[in-house]
Amino acid sequence: MKRVVLLCLLPALMLAGCSSLRKGSSRMDSSSAKNETIDNKMPEIVVREEKVKTIEEQGPDTYFRYYVIIGSFRVLDNARSYKNDLKNDGFSAVILENENGLYRISVGAYNEENPARANIASIRSKYPKHEDVWLLIRRK
Repeated sequence: MKRVVLLCLLPALMLAGCSSLRKGSSRMDSSSAKNETIDNKMPEIVVREEKVKTIEEQGPDTYFRYYVIIGSFRVLDNARSYKNDLKNDGFSAVILENENGLYRISVGAYNEENPARANIASIRSKYPKHEDVWLLIRRK
């Protein structure tokens, strides 16, 4: 009987773990990502350090150290489409490209870490569908 229960729960667990994939983004979790918990009430914030640059459509590359990332894509057209969808939620997004060719959708850029974390908390409270928003630290 225990096996039957586990087999019934397995598909639900697999779907729950892929929620960000259903939204068109993917969490590019890797061993270099750090998970941090602010307190017991706040979900963990994924923190990654990557070399990134804004892609040409944004204009000149302005340097910021901290970025609030709301989506990640392997295909530029998908990133552009998601960026346009974010306008409906009131976001002004910028597409970044990392050294591995992944496109990160940033909805906030800062030179101080605390305002970036505050923006993440605000997004999570106002937009539950974006609960997987995370913090990118730009590597020099």
